[in-house]
Amino acid sequence: MLPIEEIVSKLALDQRHLVRCSEYGYKLKLSLLADSAIQRRGKLILVTATNPTKAGEGKTVVSIGLAQALEQLGKSAIVTLRQPSLGPVFGQKGGGTGGGRASVEPAAKINLHFHGDFHAIAAAHNLLAAVIDAHIFHGNELDLEPDQITWPRTIDVNDRALRHVAIGGTKSSGLARNTGFIITAASEIMAILALAKDRDDLRQRLDAIVVGWNRAGEPVRAAAFRITGGLMALLNDAIEPNLVQTTEGTPALVHIGPFGNIAHGTSSVLSQTIGLRLADYVVNEVGFGSELGAEKYFDLVMRASGLIPSAVVLVTTIRSLKVQGGGSLVGGLAHLARHARILRGFGVPIIVGINRFAGDTDQELRAIEQFCAQLGERCVVTDPFTQGGEGARELATEVMAVVQTSLESNARPIYSLDTTPEHKITTVAQQVYGAASVVLSDSAREKLQRFTRCGFGALPICLAKTQYSLSDDPEKLGVPTGWTLHVTDVLLSAGAGFLVIVSGSMLLMPGLGRTFRGSDIDVDADGNITGLN
Repeated sequence: MLPIEEIVSKLALDQRHLVRCSEYGYKLKLSLLADSAIQRRGKLILVTATNPTKAGEGKTVVSIGLAQALEQLGKSAIVTLRQPSLGPVFGQKGGGTGGGRASVEPAAKINLHFHGDFHAIAAAHNLLAAVIDAHIFHGNELDLEPDQITWPRTIDVNDRALRHVAIGGTKSSGLARNTGFIITAASEIMAILALAKDRDDLRQRLDAIVVGWNRAGEPVRAAAFRITGGLMALLNDAIEPNLVQTTEGTPALVHIGPFGNIAHGTSSVLSQTIGLRLADYVVNEVGFGSELGAEKYFDLVMRASGLIPSAVVLVTTIRSLKVQGGGSLVGGLAHLARHARILRGFGVPIIVGINRFAGDTDQELRAIEQFCAQLGERCVVTDPFTQGGEGARELATEVMAVVQTSLESNARPIYSLDTTPEHKITTVAQQVYGAASVVLSDSAREKLQRFTRCGFGALPICLAKTQYSLSDDPEKLGVPTGWTLHVTDVLLSAGAGFLVIVSGSMLLMPGLGRTFRGSDIDVDADGNITGLN
C-alpha cells in the first residue's frame, strides 16, 4: 500500500481541500466543488451485473480492476464504491472491499469502522427517533398518531429479534407503542446522504423527512421537531467523501452505503461528482443485477444528480449463468440476453465483462463470447482477482473505445415523473423485470392513494425485491414469463425523494444464518484482523 500522500499527489489535490482522518485515508472537503481551478470533466462508467449468486459475482473486483487498468493505459481513474455494512460483513456475504489483486485498502479497516460514517448516520437516525418519543412524552403538541409513527430505530448488525419491538409502557418511559429496528444501510438518512449535493441540500432533505402522520391524516416532517441542526452536526463529517486507494495505488472514493434493493444501491452523488472533476474516468459500481442497481441509477439517481453514465459494464460469471440456467450454461445465456436488453432500454452502450473464476473452461468462456457476438454486444474476459489491472486491460480498452466512439451519452430514464405511481411500477415491472402484470395489496394501494393525495405521487419509485431473480420470487430463475409482481407494501422516503415499492417478502432488518462470516473473523497477537474476506 502506497503512502496516502502519493494518492493525493496523483490527483493534484490542494491540502486546503483535505482533512486527514487516518494514516490511510482523507476526507475530501466539499470546498472542492467550488474550486474554479478544478475544471476537468471525466466520463462516468457504471458497473452492474446479471443476477448474483449468494456468494456474489465479483462486481466490486471488476470495478476496481477496471480503474486500475485504465491507469495502466495512461488515463487518470477513480473508482467510487459504497461503504460496506457490518450486516453483510458479519453475515453471509462477507466484506465489501473486493479481493485478491483488486481490493480497496486497508480492507479490514474499511470493512469495519472506517472513518465512522455509519456510526454517525446511526446516531443521527436514532436521535430523531428519540426526539419523536420525547415529544409525545411531553404532551404531543403536533398531535402525532402513535400508531402512525413510521420512523424506526437503527443498528448496523443483522439482528432479526429487533424487527419488531415494544417500547414505553411505564410512567417514566412514556407511551407504550410498537416499533422496530432496521439495519443502518436501510436508513433513509443513509439514502439522503447518498443523494445530497451539498450541505444545504442535506439540510433540506433532513427537514423533509416524514416521520409519521397526525390524527388529521397529515404528514409530520422532521423539521417540526427543530432537531435538524443537531442532525447536521452529527453528519458534518459523514457527508464528506473518503479517499483511500486500491491494491495497485489507484485512487478510490468509498462513501455511503445504501442497500441495492430497498434503496438505490450506489456510492454518494458527491463522491461521483468530485471524482468527475479529478479524473478522466470514474468507475462507479451499482448494486446487484441491472434490474435493480442500474434501473435505480437511471430512473432515480441520474434524475436527482444530473450525472449521466457514458457506458455500462455488465459483469457476469459462468457460475451465475449456470445457476440461472438450472445447471446449464446454455440455459443461462437467455438470462444474460435479458440483462443486455434491460440496459439497452436505457440508451447506453454496453460491454459484457466475464469475470473469470478458477475452474472456468476456455470452451465455456468462448460460448459466452460467441453468444454476445450474436447479440451484437462487446464482450471480454476479465481476471482482476488474480491479475489486478493487467487482468482488466482488455475491458478498459473496450470501455475507452466505446466512450470515444460515442462522445455524448443518450442515457435516459424509462418512465416520466408525470405518470401515476401505479404506472411507474407497471413500467418497471414489465419493461425491466419482464412481468406480465402487477397486483397491489389492499394496504399498499391505500398507502399509494394517501401519498398521492398528500403530494408525493410525482416522486420516482425505488422498487425493492429479491436480488436473486428477475422476478419477486428468488426461486424463479432464468427469464421467468407470465408472472405477476406482488406489491406488498409502500414506504415513503420524502427526504430522499422517492417511494419505496416493496414486493415479495423484503426485510429491512436481515438475520444471521446458521453459519455466517462473523465466526471466521479474529484478531492475532499483533492486532491484525483476519478472516474478513
